[in-house]
Amino acid sequence: MKSYRKILTFNVPKRRAFINITPQVEQALHESGIKEGLILVNAMNITASVFINDDESGLHQDFEAFLEKIAPEKPYSQYLHNGYEDNADAHIKRQIMGREVVCAVTDGELDFGTWEQIFYGEFDGMRNKRVMIKIIGE
Repeated sequence: MKSYRKILTFNVPKRRAFINITPQVEQALHESGIKEGLILVNAMNITASVFINDDESGLHQDFEAFLEKIAPEKPYSQYLHNGYEDNADAHIKRQIMGREVVCAVTDGELDFGTWEQIFYGEFDGMRNKRVMIKIIGE
């Protein structure tokens, strides 16, 4: 069995964003040479997320509206966590959207269903954050 690891770095210029990282994940898969196996993609920061869904702008706006209803950014004073930083809402949003995804690799490609894409979700941007891609298989 082979394994391959790659780190992606993001510095999103605003507080929140959804970024389609499927092309970077596919590139890492091709670099790995692995044809059959599994691929793990995970956010390596507690205020960011990795998830699978459709790449449709209306849906992303719906995610943003939904997350703001559940964990609004302001007022900062509503959260006990806020003190040194004002990012308690980002921690909650990450918990809802998830830390990681695992995908099957078949014939050297991501084995996706219709419309599935991998996204990086940023909830407390404007600083460097990492995403790890780990691929195992033959």
